[in-house]
Amino acid sequence: MRYELVIFDNDGVLVDSEPIANTILAGYLTELGHPTSYEESLRDYMGAAVHRVHDLVEERGGEKLPADFEATLYARTFAAFQQELVAVDGAEDVLGKLVADGVDYCVASSGSHEKIRVGHRKTGIDQWFEEEWIFSSEDVGRGKPAPDLFLHAAERMGVAPERCVVIEDSPLGVEAARAAGMDVYGFTSMMPADRLTGVTGYFSDMSQLPELLA
Repeated sequence: MRYELVIFDNDGVLVDSEPIANTILAGYLTELGHPTSYEESLRDYMGAAVHRVHDLVEERGGEKLPADFEATLYARTFAAFQQELVAVDGAEDVLGKLVADGVDYCVASSGSHEKIRVGHRKTGIDQWFEEEWIFSSEDVGRGKPAPDLFLHAAERMGVAPERCVVIEDSPLGVEAARAAGMDVYGFTSMMPADRLTGVTGYFSDMSQLPELLA
């Protein structure tokens, strides 16, 4: 293994949450008078922290979202997670391979700590992560595409950025990883490869990842 630390994005990489979350987000924004399609939600918000939703809505329409926007969004999202959420196919096999090979890993997500934990518990991914291996945009001042979250994760895990590799599925996440000086592999299960520019390599199935990392 040429890397000392593998940093996983969470949504869409470990748990198959992006279709659920973006369907709910698009519907809620439309309900609030900001018409948004599922495709537009993916384009504008996939991989981002929720503050980006506030910023873009205000920038485009000059109107702030309601004070309880996040609470309502998360309540609807978590309810849907309990009914529908599953792990990304093959993700646990990859984690098991890293454990067997003695390679450190962690998760660095734009989602809140609560969102990460809800998803991990529902899918069983929680068995693979100690508390101190979980990092959220809540932990830093700026979310992706800023490099802060990935740099914070590397520092806390005790690994130099150049010895880290990031596994991402969004343009914002790829940009953040590159800004952090890390290699990044783009998972193309939902996002076309041509949207993930500047990656070290692509893969469309989790079974391909161990060979890329080796």
